[in-house]
Amino acid sequence: MLPSAQAPLYEIKANLFKGLAHPARIRILELLAAAPQETAAVSYLLAETGLEASHLSQHLATLRKHKVVTSVRTANAVTYRLAHPGIAQLLAIARTFLLDTLADSNEQLRLAQQLPAEHLAGGAAL
Repeated sequence: MLPSAQAPLYEIKANLFKGLAHPARIRILELLAAAPQETAAVSYLLAETGLEASHLSQHLATLRKHKVVTSVRTANAVTYRLAHPGIAQLLAIARTFLLDTLADSNEQLRLAQQLPAEHLAGGAAL
């Protein structure tokens, strides 16, 4: 694998999506996107995700590694924020895409359920 500076953009994008490829990380990003000033304390993220502290820490480390979030330590508290406003846009676009896809699937299911029984299972009535 090439260093990031030499890798083609599609490879860098794929690595970004690998970094996002966990439901807990998506939930963390959604919480940050919805938070005031898109910033949240670790204690808030722990309470909202229900993750163990060690698991949350691992997910946040992955998001930092991929430069999706940044952190600031103030005394004992650590707060996180989205590294770029485009991350919130990416989440919104993904939501729209998925809702549209689910709507299409639901419509196909509805139409399939309206078919007469003889059209199902190769003509055998169920």
